[in-house]
Amino acid sequence: MTDELQELQEHAENARHNPDLAPVSLTMAILAVLVATVSLLGHRAHTEEVVLQNKVSDQWAYFQAKNIRRHSDEQFADMISLMNSKEAAHADRLREKYAAEAERYRDEQKELDAEARRLEEEVEHERRRANRFDLGEVFLEIALVITSITLLSGRRTFWLLGIVTGGIGLVIAATGVLLF
Repeated sequence: MTDELQELQEHAENARHNPDLAPVSLTMAILAVLVATVSLLGHRAHTEEVVLQNKVSDQWAYFQAKNIRRHSDEQFADMISLMNSKEAAHADRLREKYAAEAERYRDEQKELDAEARRLEEEVEHERRRANRFDLGEVFLEIALVITSITLLSGRRTFWLLGIVTGGIGLVIAATGVLLF
């Protein structure tokens, strides 16, 4: 980013000597600001994607913990029903208790599964947004380079091509903001 600022300063000094290049330098300054803005939005979207992915991992780990507990309770209930006990009523109560616990874990797992899948959808949404910002940033950077060729060549065609490419980058980045 420091190199870009130094390059922009050099172009601004050139534009002072050649007033016809002032619009080109202004365009480059605007493109540089847009590159920085879209880059920041992309970084934030990627960060949000990573945070959400961690939440998904935690949710699935919690789901798995409930699954292990449910499985243990089911096994214990099965073992109690196979045991010969002097106190059959007490054994039945224990078996019912662990069967009820296993059923409770099964119900909780349904909720955890739904939440984990919802979070996975959010991760995918953030990934698509981040990709849009990244692609928009690429087009804006290309536009900045193409526009700077105008200062070297003096041909306005590169300036117009840079503006068009920058517009494409801006539209792509805007779709990242508007993506639902």
